[in-house]
Amino acid sequence: MMRKTVLTTLVALLLLSVVFMQPAAAQTTTLRVLVHQNPPMVEFMEMFNQQFQERHPDIVIDMSVVNANDLSTVTQTRLSANDIDVIDIFGFSNAVQPYMENVDAPNWQQLIDAGLLMDLSGQDFINNYDAATIADAGTYNGGVYAINLGRVSYSGVFYNMDLFEEYSLAVPTTWDELVAACQTFTADGIPCMTAGGKDGWPIFVGAYGMIGAIYPDQAALVEGLWTGTIKWNDEKSMEMWRKMQVYARDMIEPGASGVAGDAAPGRFASGAVAMFPGGTWYAPAIEASEPDFEWGYIPFPASDTPEDNQYLFGKYDQGWAVAANTPNADAALLYLAEFSDPENYQAFVNAVGFIPTQPTAQLSTRIGEQVGPYLANFRVGYEQYWVAPRGVGQYAAPWASFFQPFGTFDDPQTLADTVQADLQSGLDAIGG
Repeated sequence: MMRKTVLTTLVALLLLSVVFMQPAAAQTTTLRVLVHQNPPMVEFMEMFNQQFQERHPDIVIDMSVVNANDLSTVTQTRLSANDIDVIDIFGFSNAVQPYMENVDAPNWQQLIDAGLLMDLSGQDFINNYDAATIADAGTYNGGVYAINLGRVSYSGVFYNMDLFEEYSLAVPTTWDELVAACQTFTADGIPCMTAGGKDGWPIFVGAYGMIGAIYPDQAALVEGLWTGTIKWNDEKSMEMWRKMQVYARDMIEPGASGVAGDAAPGRFASGAVAMFPGGTWYAPAIEASEPDFEWGYIPFPASDTPEDNQYLFGKYDQGWAVAANTPNADAALLYLAEFSDPENYQAFVNAVGFIPTQPTAQLSTRIGEQVGPYLANFRVGYEQYWVAPRGVGQYAAPWASFFQPFGTFDDPQTLADTVQADLQSGLDAIGG
């Protein structure tokens, strides 16, 4: 009996020793990532996150997706609450210039000044990006607070190659040629253009090329508006407003006000319309909708002079930043480092249609082939320079969407006077 008891005790002790000798379960890190809504980008990020987790099973990615218009506010809120690690942040822009007064610093600057973004200076992955991009789109006061992942053009027009060939039309290089092409299509029951009018912003973004064709030096335009040497109701600006009305009223199809932004690429790819003004980021969605669809991309031909229609205007788009107070700094920096690996970055560029900011990346996509001839003429666009003085009215912007049927205005002069008056109200308040 005693032997049995001793044996039982020994077995129990052996089992306990086995339990205690088991290695402790690896601690899991949850890396919280915030991105803005852009279907091709979100799809790529979901794939990248899965692959990252497979390589690093101790890190779980919790990715949140918000509308682009909400990104700034959500970023501020979550950084202040210290519940975010990696942030999708647009390229640094709208820096306050010496001639500007009574203005608010851009959100990215406020975040850095508040100590909410990590200085990434010295991280090896920064060297994968070209120096100009790091300087222009992620540097402030000598520190690097973001890596920018690509440039986009938003001033071009996608066009249906088959339709232009069917109607024996040359690709337009001037405003008159564009008007004539639209008239030819609409006369035969084919809408000239579509856009995501239901979302509002695609209408005025689609006309950014018109602003650039009339004011090719966008930085000078902003300074002129501030100093009064350019006014939104002067003779040159009136040319812009009159053409914007034709664009909104006659070129965009009537039903565009009911087309959602993410539905517009598919409508264009269906062959139902001849053209689609918008950003290069739409290219992957067009190809995904109709892989065999033949399309091209050209600068918006809004000037009567062909030489003024050779520019692509755009911006530095998505980038990555890291919360300064993140408890998961090592995981966050690892995430950025692996994303920045040239092979991963190339796959990202192919997926989203960005103009690369890594010098080793190739423009191997269709949109890359289309914008390639214009890259030497790539310019940063107006809204990347513009900073409005406090107190401006609601119409102090060069937006084609102010015109009917998307807005309430039906007279270019009335709209131009209203826009200038709303801008002037802010300028007049300076020093008051």
